[in-house]
Amino acid sequence: MTTASHDGNLLRPPLAQDMIALDPAFGTRFMLFVDTEEEFDWNAPFSRTGHGVTALSGMARGQAYFAAARVKPVYVTDYPVIDCDAAAGMMGQWVADGAADIGAHLHPWVNPPHVEAVTAANSYVGFLPEAVERAKLDALCNRMEQQFGQRPIAYRAGRYGVGPNSARLLEMAGFRLDSSVRSRFDYSGQHGPDFRGMPQNPYWTGPARSLVELPLSTAFAGLLRGGGERLYRAAQAMGPLAGALSRAHLLSRVPLTPEAVPVQDALAAIDALIEEGVRVLNFSFHSPTLEPGHTPYVRNEADQRAFYDWWDRILAHLARRGVAAASLDQFMAAVPARMETCKAA
Repeated sequence: MTTASHDGNLLRPPLAQDMIALDPAFGTRFMLFVDTEEEFDWNAPFSRTGHGVTALSGMARGQAYFAAARVKPVYVTDYPVIDCDAAAGMMGQWVADGAADIGAHLHPWVNPPHVEAVTAANSYVGFLPEAVERAKLDALCNRMEQQFGQRPIAYRAGRYGVGPNSARLLEMAGFRLDSSVRSRFDYSGQHGPDFRGMPQNPYWTGPARSLVELPLSTAFAGLLRGGGERLYRAAQAMGPLAGALSRAHLLSRVPLTPEAVPVQDALAAIDALIEEGVRVLNFSFHSPTLEPGHTPYVRNEADQRAFYDWWDRILAHLARRGVAAASLDQFMAAVPARMETCKAA
């Protein structure tokens, strides 16, 4: 397959020549993307109403924690949050202070124009009609420009829901980075994308190969991790075997997130990813988790303390491994100029 026959679709594995060789001086680093979104009932059907943007004190505490740790988060932010003047003002000050970056995050069911039925299938914006996906993306970017004075360059689809047109639309909208591909996960059974077989390291995507894809990081951990994705898929196909392997610490799939991932598993995942040669460890969580009572992951103050304890141990381990935090600008500066061979013919 040649570049001319690969349209840069985010649902297709990249070509070998699309893989990005980061500047060696960049080393191995980590980044933090926060899916910054409204609070809603995670157990209820999707709805255009019945949500709020109230977890501002929790977000402020979280930002202070990461700033003190010299971590510059990228807050990929959806429409209800940037449409809230209090939230936008708070985050805008973080950007002005050089302590955070703002990107875009699209939940289609609460992002205008509201033209599609609200269903589970339609919660993946990349699988909506192209014109609807584009209109929603334009509305989000325009509102962000009104609130922050600039258009975003980083994007993550809500529910990781990119589709066949997403990379092209992101290129057209001026984005430089996407971080929607959740490698080693398959959402096709829920009407969403299948990211099995996707890389862990960054690569060029989009028809013009002007968009950098930085996948979310997911490791295989355990004594059988060398079997990788092929063995994990085989175990999943055999029903209870996958759970048994995980409980026996033989093979488990571990995303880099404090949400429902025990710290010991996350520490093992960090080491496995470094061993695998992953150059950017891409951590993430949802902003409502920063305040008790909004997500299943932080239900009370004890959970909130555990959340910060998790980060204390993770950051200490990263420091021991010589893995420093990278900002969005530092990462993009480590991306070399696009080679001629990466251009569509």
